Amino acid sequence: MSVNRCVHLFSRLQRHINTRTSRITSGGCHVASGSSLLHKQQAVSSRNVSSNNSSSKPPDTSLFVPVSLKTDLAVHGTVGAELTQPLDKNELLKILNRFYKKKEMQKLAADHGLDARLFHQAFISFRKYVLEMASLPADLHIILSDICCGAGHIDDIYPYFMRHAKQIFPMLDCMDDLRKISDLRVPADWYPEARAIQRKVIFHAGPTNSGKTYHAIQRYLAAKSGVYCGPLKLLAHEIFEKSNNAGVPCDLVTGEERTFVDLEGRAAGHVACTIEMCSVNTPYEVAVIDEIQMIRDPSRGWAWTRALLGLCAEEIHVCGEPAAIDFIKELMYSTGEEVEVHTYQRLTPFSILDHAVESLDNLRPGDCIVCFSKNDIYSLSRQIEARGQECAVIYGSLPPGTKLSQAKKFNDPDDPCKILVATDAIGMGLNLSIKRIIFNSLVKPNINEKGEKQMETISTSQALQIAGRAGRFSSKFKEGEVTTMHRDDLPVLKEILSLTVDPIETAGLHPTAEQIEMFSYHLPDATLSNLIDIFVSLSQVDGLYFVCNIDDFKFLADMIQHIPLNLRSRYVFCTAPINKKQPFVCTSFLKFARQFSRDEPLTFDWVCRHVSWPLAAPKNIKDLVHLEAVHDVLDLYLWLSYRFMDMFPDTAFVREIQRELDDIIQQGVRNITRLIRATDPNITDPLQTQSNRRSQTGSDSGAVNSSVLAKTRGQKGQRALGRVMDSSLASRLVRDGLLTSDLLQQLQKEWSKDQKQENASENAFDAQHHNSSNQGKRKKKKK
Repeated sequence: MSVNRCVHLFSRLQRHINTRTSRITSGGCHVASGSSLLHKQQAVSSRNVSSNNSSSKPPDTSLFVPVSLKTDLAVHGTVGAELTQPLDKNELLKILNRFYKKKEMQKLAADHGLDARLFHQAFISFRKYVLEMASLPADLHIILSDICCGAGHIDDIYPYFMRHAKQIFPMLDCMDDLRKISDLRVPADWYPEARAIQRKVIFHAGPTNSGKTYHAIQRYLAAKSGVYCGPLKLLAHEIFEKSNNAGVPCDLVTGEERTFVDLEGRAAGHVACTIEMCSVNTPYEVAVIDEIQMIRDPSRGWAWTRALLGLCAEEIHVCGEPAAIDFIKELMYSTGEEVEVHTYQRLTPFSILDHAVESLDNLRPGDCIVCFSKNDIYSLSRQIEARGQECAVIYGSLPPGTKLSQAKKFNDPDDPCKILVATDAIGMGLNLSIKRIIFNSLVKPNINEKGEKQMETISTSQALQIAGRAGRFSSKFKEGEVTTMHRDDLPVLKEILSLTVDPIETAGLHPTAEQIEMFSYHLPDATLSNLIDIFVSLSQVDGLYFVCNIDDFKFLADMIQHIPLNLRSRYVFCTAPINKKQPFVCTSFLKFARQFSRDEPLTFDWVCRHVSWPLAAPKNIKDLVHLEAVHDVLDLYLWLSYRFMDMFPDTAFVREIQRELDDIIQQGVRNITRLIRATDPNITDPLQTQSNRRSQTGSDSGAVNSSVLAKTRGQKGQRALGRVMDSSLASRLVRDGLLTSDLLQQLQKEWSKDQKQENASENAFDAQHHNSSNQGKRKKKKK
């Protein structure tokens, strides 16, 4: 090798060593040999640990996704190999495995944030990197060569291993910063404008139909400026109309709609909005926060927390259940604000009846049957109209216009419709003239704090919210009644309503776009879903708060992860309120995001082609469900149009066809029994059969159940299924949503198959037994 070549190689090696050493030193690692390295690293580790906050919880390292490394061969070159010698891969493998098994190395790595899981993943990646790379960095090559030759110690690998680990797990180098960003222990400090003023908090506490919201709204209307924050678009729209009818100019702001009373678009002094849309920067004289008990909602509770802590209003009027009083006082204590409590009693009484309805023949005008399943609504509405009575139908996925239309039909004294079949969507947002609330079931599907769906008995709070709709002060029924459809449910309902409502103990929080952006600055290669996961894993909250469920957010984030969007736009798309159970809505969401990423505006013509507008009236339930999904898609367009106005420009045209679609859906709901009949002409209600049989026989349900099940063991096919359907157990499974008609048909097929196999085996056994008996007789005769 020439002298010039040696000088050139040494100069390149010096640059490598300088840059590598500076990086390693900044990471808290120093190249040393033997046991001295361990002593130095443990000293540094102990200082780092002592400086950390003792209250910090360890991160969930299962969320740490390793980053793929991009190696520039031109930078590394072959300097190491030219200065030493090529490395023996077999010898390297033995050395690396010895390094991995050393307990001292594992402990040292754990002190620097690599738990057993991360240490294993980092080692696998490091070993693959060392063995498969055609050319290693010069400093690493020389160290490995020295160890192979016996001139180095195996511990010398540690700094280079940690350097590699921090490259594939970049969060290790910035864990302290990430913990600070995700520290949610003092959310009141997020709103400096609200903390700069001394607010007066008035809590209007009382049950449904007690006038608590009325008194708060009266103060709202008398103020120079105000904001009403409600949980539903229907409630915001009601206050919007009430305010303007009272001569107080008021604007309407929801996720999908902006209505300004001023023709030139100037903001009015008053605004009625859904709670997620309230402004925490605009000063008001009075703010009203309705249904404050929803601050503990696993999905939406963060919106009530944000409004309560962040609204810049001289007076904050909070309306809700008495169960929230103590908690709101404690929450306001953290901001230095006192709470004045006004309590109210129910204006009209309601009583729990001593008998269940048991049969649809016993329905009376003013009855409302509450179900927790759309299938139950379809079945009951058809049977009611088969008895010559008209009924109105209200459930959550109906458009607001259709809900109001059905409510108006039910409330109209001149309309022949006197029965209402509804879900718990009637619990708030609609003024209904109900005499008697009838619970068709006491079990409903709920989403727990972990995002898991489970069937649960309704809570006391939910039961009171629904039961309180009977006998409203403004309706023609001054006294309400509450009962159940089935006899067995009535004592359960009485017990639920006799309990006190569980006190509220925590309020929801949700990571903001700014916090996620700061996270992404430190973790630029992480996906949005992974950023959210790591944020929640590292987040610290005190005993007053919890982090809301983020499964819906992550579902949308994963759906559009492959679409090129900047982080802010991606975050906004993922906060869109869509029904992920509707495939057409999810497909539309994906197409919207893809079109947006191409920087192509979503025009009215594009939307019409996508939803196949114009649409015909529904011919069956499937068509009606699709129309509801299309309405949700148009809602999504309008929601996005107020966040990206230039990309969703045709708001007025889309709103116009949405109104037409609302009329089409109303027409379908008015003819819902015809649609049900067209969907399945053989649909029946096993619950009604059970109720009729009970009223005729009066027999004990347990005895009937056991006797029927005993009989069905000897039956086959449809007869066995029919008896099971009539039994109490099957009826409860259907009513509770644990079985559907499809599952029952599948059970029928399996039952028939099992019966055939069982009979075949019995016949074979009998034949075998018969043959053996005959053989025994023959032997006896021969003897």
